[in-house]
Amino acid sequence: MQSTTERDLILVTGGTGTLGRLVVPQLRAAGRPVRVLSRKPHDGEGGVEHVVGDLEKDVSIEPAVRDAVTIVHLAGTQKRDEVKAENLVRAARAAGRPHLVYISVVGADRVPVSSPVDRAMFGYFASKLAAERVIADSGLPWTTVRATQFHDLLLTTVQQMAKLPVIPVASGIRFQPIDTDEVAKRIVELALGEPAGLAADMGGPDVLEMKAIVRSYLSARGKHRLTMPMRPPGKAAQALRDGANLAPGRAVGHRTWDDFLAERVA
Repeated sequence: MQSTTERDLILVTGGTGTLGRLVVPQLRAAGRPVRVLSRKPHDGEGGVEHVVGDLEKDVSIEPAVRDAVTIVHLAGTQKRDEVKAENLVRAARAAGRPHLVYISVVGADRVPVSSPVDRAMFGYFASKLAAERVIADSGLPWTTVRATQFHDLLLTTVQQMAKLPVIPVASGIRFQPIDTDEVAKRIVELALGEPAGLAADMGGPDVLEMKAIVRSYLSARGKHRLTMPMRPPGKAAQALRDGANLAPGRAVGHRTWDDFLAERVA
């Protein structure tokens, strides 16, 4: 499998999401033709082709993968990611041998999700791991990169938490937030290169307790809320307290949570 050329089509699933919105223009800036698969119609801005389809329902995937030399699979939710991956792989195999590039999460292989409590609170990790396995076993050239939590997604979480009069904060659980744009750049690099299998993890520059993340957001917004420590039950929560979702040895991100907050809140 050779690196892509300027005429090789790249399909991006989830191209209108948090990460995809950054990946697509970077691929276009690199001179690559790009097609986006999304569930809702979009205008073809910037020379990007859009195909309306649904990975989970297995709708219109075949026309999306047709002629794609590389598929950047960014579409994901809290559950059933393996179903989306299975449908995508089946269509991709029928279309040829495209290079599959997948974004997963640090800790997918280390956070046990076995009980109903685990699944309710941290099922995302199991869903990502199941999708990883589908792609690795697909028989197609593949690359998977695991990243820690995005700044944008943590911000969405704390914004919702800040609406409560008293904020429950999981004690002992830490995060290593990374800037979404830095992950997007790595995804583009991998998509334009040769299949790498399981690539090195990516993490942000700082490891922060959830309490510190919440307080920094409240301070940046000039808000005052009471916080209440809580200890989530289950094996998955214990794994997070043990740092299973962290990659301190791969703190390759440069933009800190505080820098991100200062710009976004302002």
